[in-house]
Amino acid sequence: MQALKLKSAAVVGRCALALGVGLWAGSPAWAQPQAAVSPASAPVLVRGLPDFTELVDLVGPSVVNIRTLERTRAVPAAGPDEQMLEFFRRFGIPIPPGVQRGPRPEGGGPQEEERPTGVGSGFVLSSDGFIMTNAHVVDGADELLVTLPDKREFKARVIGADKRTDVAVVKIDALDLPAVRIGDAGRIRVGEWVMAIGSPFGLENSVTAGIVSAKQRDTGDYLPFIQTDVAINPGNSGGPLINMRGEVVGINSQIYSRSGGFMGISFAIPIDEAMRVSDQLRTTGRVVRGRIGVSIDQVPKDVAESIGLGDVKGALVRGVEPGSPAAKAGLEPGDIILKFDGRSIDKSVDLPRMVGNTKPGTRTTLSVFRRGAAKELTIVIGEMEPDKQASASSRPSGPQAKPAASAAVKHLGLTLSDLTELQRSEMKIKGGVRVDAAEGPAARAGLREGDVITALANTEVASVKDVETVMARMDKTRSINVLVRRGEWAQYAVIRPQGR
Repeated sequence: MQALKLKSAAVVGRCALALGVGLWAGSPAWAQPQAAVSPASAPVLVRGLPDFTELVDLVGPSVVNIRTLERTRAVPAAGPDEQMLEFFRRFGIPIPPGVQRGPRPEGGGPQEEERPTGVGSGFVLSSDGFIMTNAHVVDGADELLVTLPDKREFKARVIGADKRTDVAVVKIDALDLPAVRIGDAGRIRVGEWVMAIGSPFGLENSVTAGIVSAKQRDTGDYLPFIQTDVAINPGNSGGPLINMRGEVVGINSQIYSRSGGFMGISFAIPIDEAMRVSDQLRTTGRVVRGRIGVSIDQVPKDVAESIGLGDVKGALVRGVEPGSPAAKAGLEPGDIILKFDGRSIDKSVDLPRMVGNTKPGTRTTLSVFRRGAAKELTIVIGEMEPDKQASASSRPSGPQAKPAASAAVKHLGLTLSDLTELQRSEMKIKGGVRVDAAEGPAARAGLREGDVITALANTEVASVKDVETVMARMDKTRSINVLVRRGEWAQYAVIRPQGR
């Protein structure tokens, strides 16, 4: 590639001379015609392919196969009754082989039996029998069987499992097991060779290899995944991702697939995140996370420009849970959280990771952008609770005020009305105006009947009169940002007048 770039630069130089562009003796080095570099003189950056045999010898003894069993209740089959046997005799039908007269087996009620439900992989964390795997591998299992590479088999018990990060720790009663070496996921580089060992489709101790395709791949709220092209299939889940130093840098967890099989994209949980979870699981059997009680979204580029934020950054607060730490701190729907505890939030997914890794009870600060101005809030972190179903009404209830088709907003396609006291109370807001109709530019921006506009052009509005006041000083040919409440959720929209 280097030789190709240099050759292209030389061609550009010759073209410049042919077009009569003057080059003088005092020109900088980059402006001078460059001599073509022979491809033979370009350095060879990669020689041959890596040999994984030593890595397999080193890590292979630490990788285990995990089978899950489920107890089911089956009703034992009874022998044929006298009526059935009489039927055979009367019509001269030979009694089928193996069918004999006899009573129903003893204890004729449902009998408990175990049946296999899945297979996965894991690896030894410590010599005394602690093993790491995926939470989805052990989820719902009544019994776990762990098979070591030397074919010894043990029953295992789940120490703890965390579904949010898909990390689980199980324990077997064994000593002197070969534990893996833990690496630093932060040091891996895109393009670096990595290897996986696991049990795809139950084929124990299968080795596959590839390269790191991407880092910090956002596929979930709590984990930035390592993306690779290592072949991962059902049964590989929970197995280690290993670097060229023989260190575990991730847990193979997910694949992207339309067929159910490997299609060239797989994801691994960074080992530093997994170890943080496993340490808590081994200590207390569960993971304690911080929470502040908000629902968030990414900030769209057009909204960032319209409200004066500039760069696309931060987490847009769409809803605030009543009585939550965020509500007590004064956070409002429509706020954009730019920093948490002094650390910048570049993407919305950064916030739940930062909050989740903060100890409940910690007092910290939030930097927010609210209606064109920065604001500092103090917040006390709460403890994460089980997920709650969000309920959001599509429109406020109660008697509706008379629509006001104001000329000031007519060119935006909006028909507005004031909210009643009951509506404001139900939505827990101080003011705002109800959208009774949205057409043209407003409809194209995503507004609809029942929405409530709480701010316009970074200015709070409590009535249609407030809207008219704001619009009176606005250039009607320019786009305008609105902060909209829909049920419990808040969202920015940018309305562009006709012709924009």
